[in-house]
Amino acid sequence: MNNVRIGMIGLGHIARSHLANYAEIPGVEIVAAADINPATLEDVCDRFGIDNRYTDFKEMLARDDLDAVDVCLHNHCHAPATVLSMRAGKHVYCEKPIAGTYADGVTMVEAAAECGKMLHIQLMNLFLKETKCAKRLIDAGHLGRVFYGRAAGYRRRGRPYVDGWWPKTLVSKSNTGGGAIIDMSIYKLAQILYLMGIPKVSRISGKLFQEMDIDEERRLESGYDVEELGMGFVRFENSAVLDMVEAWAINLDELGGDYVVGSKAGVRLTPELRLIHTVEDMELVSAVDAEAADFRTHGLDPLASAYDSCQHHWVAALRGEVPLMNTAEIALRCMLIQEGLCLSDERGCEVGADEVIAASCSKAAQL
Repeated sequence: MNNVRIGMIGLGHIARSHLANYAEIPGVEIVAAADINPATLEDVCDRFGIDNRYTDFKEMLARDDLDAVDVCLHNHCHAPATVLSMRAGKHVYCEKPIAGTYADGVTMVEAAAECGKMLHIQLMNLFLKETKCAKRLIDAGHLGRVFYGRAAGYRRRGRPYVDGWWPKTLVSKSNTGGGAIIDMSIYKLAQILYLMGIPKVSRISGKLFQEMDIDEERRLESGYDVEELGMGFVRFENSAVLDMVEAWAINLDELGGDYVVGSKAGVRLTPELRLIHTVEDMELVSAVDAEAADFRTHGLDPLASAYDSCQHHWVAALRGEVPLMNTAEIALRCMLIQEGLCLSDERGCEVGADEVIAASCSKAAQL
């Protein structure tokens, strides 16, 4: 097994989660780390045993012993950090979303192609056991022509900072580009898009809300200017459609789950994986044992562990054991939809994918 040598860019909450995950993967060495906050740098590096420490990540990129870097910065920093890293000869694993805007995401994908480097985006739902089972059913033709999907993300009350958790930097458009839609919808949206075959987007309609009570002192302190709830409807070029909703906070106890529907059958992903189909004119709802299926797959396929998580897959791809899934393209298409929902809400009408692309502009930070 080839060792994989990685450098971390940014050591906030998400980076610590990444580091804990790397510690579970044999043969991964975190060679160096960078963070602009010296106290954070020392604390996290001490905790995870990282010897080489930098307050300027560009100095770290000069090292010739890094196979890849892991970017865990604010959304508007993703594109510049990724491009600089690739130009320094490093493959890049980047936290979701791909960037703060579609335009910046395109810049990242183009840089990967120009530099001949791999770009992987953190889309953890693609590696869930339920997703892998549903993909097998779809690829085998059990659903027929897939024409409808639903992506529903839910928090009863979980707005960053104003509800008492996570940092205040997540509730400002200047840092992230948006609220619930930009922050969280990518997980379910990427999962459903992947299962639907990553269709090309045609038109988007969306509506965003910030309606629930909020602590006024925390609103002012954080500059809270983003949505807590977003919903939308997406038309694809192949005539398939998707509806979606994402809530940081909502006065409901559930949103109904996620599913993909085809001409022959449907798959419900949550709260339990089920295949809804018809046999001999009998309507059946079949429970799918994703745990057992995954167990058998690991017993039969020596490369099954390469799909255990987003980071397992990244490490396996860096080792050349498996081809890298096109998470960058999926994440970019998600950003097109996410930005389209925001533009539709702003204009008060449905918008075309071409309009979203034309309106998108870079908001990349200067690093």
